[in-house]
Amino acid sequence: MHTAREILRLMFLDGMGDREIARSCNVSHVTVGNYRDQTLEEGLTHNQLEQMDDKKLEMVLKNKRGRKHQIERPQPDFSWIHKELKKKGVTRQLLWEEYKEQHPEGYEKSQFNDLYRIWSKKLDLSMRQSHKAGEKVFVDYSGLTVPVTDPKTGSKTKAEIFTAVLGASNYTYAEATWDQSLPSWIRSHVNAFNFFGGVPELVVPDNLKSGVHTPCRYDPEINRSYHEMSVHYDTAILPARVRKPKDKAKAEVGVQIVQRWILAVFRNREFFSLEELNREISVLLTKLNQKPFKKMKGSRLSLFELTDKPHLKPLPQVPFVFAKWKKIRVSNDYHVELEGHYYSVPYSLVKQQVDLRVTDKTIEVFFHSKRVASHLKKNTEGGKTTTKEHMPKSHRSFLEVTPSVITAWSFKVGQATHEVIHTILNSKQHPDQSYRSCLGIMRMGKRYSNERMEAACQRAVTFGSCSYRSLKSILEKGLDQHPITPDEPGPNIEHTNIRGKSYYDSTDNQPEPGGFLC
Repeated sequence: MHTAREILRLMFLDGMGDREIARSCNVSHVTVGNYRDQTLEEGLTHNQLEQMDDKKLEMVLKNKRGRKHQIERPQPDFSWIHKELKKKGVTRQLLWEEYKEQHPEGYEKSQFNDLYRIWSKKLDLSMRQSHKAGEKVFVDYSGLTVPVTDPKTGSKTKAEIFTAVLGASNYTYAEATWDQSLPSWIRSHVNAFNFFGGVPELVVPDNLKSGVHTPCRYDPEINRSYHEMSVHYDTAILPARVRKPKDKAKAEVGVQIVQRWILAVFRNREFFSLEELNREISVLLTKLNQKPFKKMKGSRLSLFELTDKPHLKPLPQVPFVFAKWKKIRVSNDYHVELEGHYYSVPYSLVKQQVDLRVTDKTIEVFFHSKRVASHLKKNTEGGKTTTKEHMPKSHRSFLEVTPSVITAWSFKVGQATHEVIHTILNSKQHPDQSYRSCLGIMRMGKRYSNERMEAACQRAVTFGSCSYRSLKSILEKGLDQHPITPDEPGPNIEHTNIRGKSYYDSTDNQPEPGGFLC
């Protein structure tokens, strides 16, 4: 249901059509349309949908049986519509309304737009893309790298150059990173948003492996950590189509400009740290954004102040914390393992597959998109972090048995009971062994009255048999209800090295004449 939730989130963002959402979420646009129709039919808000668990949300979405069978409707004159759209102020909304006035039984708006898109794709046209203010930022890595020298060893490491270009103003950001890994990729996005002072509606990346799991011309699959970043900043990811450079023309041009006006300046320079390189990039980046345009008034900076900046979404108050996601199955001891350490989850999830969200400091466990556990991250290999609430009741009750609890209970029963408990607590090699024996005696105390328990313990103390088994035998046989006589034999001693009477009654074990029994 992770994809379904993302579809619903994007549906409530302004300006995103069904096909854009479908490309971003790796689904069919028909599915998006079905989800949209179903939520409108049910009258559900985004907040109500977010509060539902996976099962309830699935029931709501599956009530839709699909779009109704298409019937024959009057076909719009798309050739005339295409010409009309070139006129200033004419929109598809206006043309659809005029079409419906002439043909009330005609297509609805979404079908009207879909049919026009299909028709327009057949026109082998190449047009300059126009971008709305604050709508898109295009991100990519430069094909060129900058060598950074280690001052101690003299070895060189090639630094990657990340670029981000706003669609309407061409306002540009660039920075150097050690690699193109997912943490570096997302950190560069965060730095770019901070540089812009706001967040655009859409982020248009190339099909970089760090951000896109499965590159596809129509349905790219977004990395979950990358998607989480987009949710935090209330934006959407819309990857460029494979082998469609026009989808990210701004990024391509931005990369070329950064290469010419920044990286080319560094061709004869040597850098000894990534921080030094980024400081120099920042200086040249300021000059680039303030450089006057050749064919129009102003600069990237002035155009940014006029167009993109007023329409960017505000930055969130809490900075984004990068997290990795991992699927794992809960073991029989209701713990999950990460980097050699074990973390508890509710025992009811044993054998279930859960999602781990891992940051530098925390471990969070999700089941069906609901957080069920959270722990501070530990680096102790082989260690365990267990929350009492995650344990079964029987396990919790055992942990709650401490020497102070056991001693307090024995005092309430009587002096002989306290003496038996004290003897057991000091007789075992490991405390857990003592706790188990004492726990058994305390449970017997629930079946028998304090008077009988105290009498049984008095008999056990008299004969020096302070153990769980001895008390159990005394109580089951009712010996505690009889007075103790001085000549009463003590309890039989059981031990593996004592043969017992039956051994000597056997003829096979009798000694030979003149011999000894070994």
